[in-house]
Amino acid sequence: MPPLESLVAVVERLRGPDGCPWDRRQDARSLMPYLVEETYELVDAVERGDPTAQAIEIGDLLYLLLLLVRIGTEAGSFDLDRVERAAVGKMERRHPGLFQGTRPVPVGAPMGSQAAWEARKAEERSGASALDGIPRQLPALLRAHRVAEKAARVGFDWPDRQGVLAKIEEERDELDEALASGEPAAIRREYGDLLLALANLGRFLGVPGEDALREASHRFEARFRALERVAASRGLDLHGSDLAVLEDLWREVKALERA
Repeated sequence: MPPLESLVAVVERLRGPDGCPWDRRQDARSLMPYLVEETYELVDAVERGDPTAQAIEIGDLLYLLLLLVRIGTEAGSFDLDRVERAAVGKMERRHPGLFQGTRPVPVGAPMGSQAAWEARKAEERSGASALDGIPRQLPALLRAHRVAEKAARVGFDWPDRQGVLAKIEEERDELDEALASGEPAAIRREYGDLLLALANLGRFLGVPGEDALREASHRFEARFRALERVAASRGLDLHGSDLAVLEDLWREVKALERA
């Protein structure tokens, strides 16, 4: 039996009358947290460059997707054939140079290729906003990047990086004013505006903010754990240590990284 058919059969067995109680009681909404979790586990495996883990996480995610399809089939909403036709049709429409005999976008024009892709998506959503198609459930920093990216494709953007840097300075000044006012709503609003401007800077640097922040968080975690180990080896209690001592340990840990 082909691999996908085998997994489909497993899903059908688990959802069957005498199947697994957990699988049988799931619906589309209850599966959402697991989809998010498994997606991030796959992202983590890719970032670690671990092919074995990638295969496992792809399998976990594929199982959940097929479970969703099975739930849709049982409800009479859609089935795997419909899902496949929708995916194939969409890819063929968005790559007419490959599937419909029209002139393909030049390989050496990546921005043009992306613009053509977005234009074809817009045609499918005739009359819709240029910002449609961005899931509200995306992590906030990633969603900020995608919203600004789509707005930029219709010309709503800064001309260069300096414009974004100036906007960051402007938003920082406004946050200072909000902090001086002590108004929680204003502080929250201006802090959000500053984060949004910083997310936009990532587009001009070619560094997605979500990736940069995740990597920075990983670095901080690794350094802090190293700091804990050094402190423990010297009999230091972090909870009772002076901030100056902790900062010295932090600099020591960073120096060891460069050694």
